[in-house]
Amino acid sequence: MKKYSFDPRIKSGYYIADYFKKTSKIIQNDLPNSVVTMQFFQRKDNIVLSGISEVLQLLEFACPNYSELKIWSLKDGDIIDAHEPVLKIEGNYASFGWLEGMIDGILARNSCIATNSKKIVEAANGKTILNMMDRADSYLTLASDGYSSWVGGIKLFVTEASIELIDDAAVLKPSGTMPHALIQAFDGDIIKATQAFYNNFPNNNLLSLIDYNNDCVRDAVKVANYFKEKLWAIRIDTSGNLIDKYLEENKNKYPKDANLYGVNEYLIKEVRNALNEAGHNHVKIIVSSGLTAEKIQEFEKNKVPVDIYGVGGYLAKIDNNFTGDAVIINGKEQAKFGRKNIYSKRLQKIK
Repeated sequence: MKKYSFDPRIKSGYYIADYFKKTSKIIQNDLPNSVVTMQFFQRKDNIVLSGISEVLQLLEFACPNYSELKIWSLKDGDIIDAHEPVLKIEGNYASFGWLEGMIDGILARNSCIATNSKKIVEAANGKTILNMMDRADSYLTLASDGYSSWVGGIKLFVTEASIELIDDAAVLKPSGTMPHALIQAFDGDIIKATQAFYNNFPNNNLLSLIDYNNDCVRDAVKVANYFKEKLWAIRIDTSGNLIDKYLEENKNKYPKDANLYGVNEYLIKEVRNALNEAGHNHVKIIVSSGLTAEKIQEFEKNKVPVDIYGVGGYLAKIDNNFTGDAVIINGKEQAKFGRKNIYSKRLQKIK
């Protein structure tokens, strides 16, 4: 695990809720010798734990009496259930207790992203997933988000920041394709835009984005006919409020209740068939735009010929929280009503 870079203002409480800082001051003044045990948990089953490595490094960085703390934890990648302790810390409250909110937040965000990533990977049935979170959330979170996505099983990313904390030889350096802006720059001419990409990056896999004109079937064949064996893949990124021109023109051939909007199974199958009929079986199909685990699962169930799924917003969905509780004080059970110290044989002593 690579090292996190922490803002030095953490030590002065810049990111800490004021009531935690006040509590730390009171206990330091009035109960300087008290020893507290805190445990951290969440409330859902089958969650991929992530953020533990960051929290452990945070404690070492920020706690004034770190050497005196006792710490037990699970590890990143562990599957956890509701109310299961994932971390326990014992020591003087003024040394670590004020970090409660930061620890909750780190574990919550990272575990959500790891869990979402695992759901996507499982839905994709072994096919490649491309992490496109750069457009889904703040750039400031890309490094930790990328790490947690990797914990969940994704190994392909679009930004260097996303792989900053990943120590895995199987994770390749990001090598992007093209945005719609490149096609726009060439007055909407997909051939010229793709040729320019090839001229400037001849050693990259050649990929063409084919939904610019909302005519994916014809433009896929057009690009493939022009570049032939040079073309590695095409990407479909049709907006969810549009019906592709080809589908609109041929809508009578599809079921009456068929959803023809956006990236859908009918469009992808038509593109694949058209490419194959034109002799371009080698061209891969990458799809993106509004993909969820449920949609990918449906595609796989219906044998939709997708080779790579590009996912962004779904991975950034934060829908689970962690809670830190003080449960033991000076060796005796003492906790908020409804909470108690929970024994766990899975926790491993860190120090």
